[in-house]
Amino acid sequence: MYRVFEALDELVAIVEEARGVPMTAGCVVPRGDVLELLDDVREAIPGELDDAQDVLDHRDKLVGDARAHAEKAVTSADAEAAATLSESRADADRILADAKAKADRMVSEAQAHAEELVADAREEADRTIAEGQHEYDTLTGRAAAETERLVESGRAAHDRSVTDGRAEQERLVSQTEVVQAAHAESARVIDSAHAESDRLRGECDLYVDGKLAEFEEFLSGTIRSVGRGRQQLRTGSGIPDYDEPEDRHAARRR
Repeated sequence: MYRVFEALDELVAIVEEARGVPMTAGCVVPRGDVLELLDDVREAIPGELDDAQDVLDHRDKLVGDARAHAEKAVTSADAEAAATLSESRADADRILADAKAKADRMVSEAQAHAEELVADAREEADRTIAEGQHEYDTLTGRAAAETERLVESGRAAHDRSVTDGRAEQERLVSQTEVVQAAHAESARVIDSAHAESDRLRGECDLYVDGKLAEFEEFLSGTIRSVGRGRQQLRTGSGIPDYDEPEDRHAARRR
């Protein structure tokens, strides 16, 4: 392999040192030397390069085969995908049909159960209404009988009370003097109560007046203490001494 590079370097040197042809870009090289170097290069090239050349020669065939295989695989995949999609759609349609049938069956069963419940409820309601009506009639009869009994009892009691009242009236009329004495005692008690009330009111007024006098004296002492405190405050802090509100208003106006 080293001989290949060496021969190529010699060819490059020959071409670079060759005499040029006037008026052209060509040159004159020794044919024998160049051919000998080329034979050396051909003999020095390993067999793997020949195999690589064969591979390069068969490249188009390999690429074509690979492309055909790829297209075949794509076509097969498309067909398989189409078949899978068709099967999936069929399965979906079947599942949807089964679900719809199941839903219809469940709705029918629910409607039947609901109608059964409604019928039972109506039957129970009719029975309850009948029992209530019977109970109402029974209670109404009992109440009417009790009412009649109470009315009769009330009438008897009323008649008895009227009779007793008349007897008591006659008895009270016969005791007129006792009634008059009771009225006199009542008047005396009322007068005594009024007198006691007047006495208590007077004592209360005196008590309140005394307390108000004490409070007035306390307020007067407090006012005097406040006045002395203000006087001391004005004397100590240099505040002008205004004895009357008018003086303070005049000072503010000034």
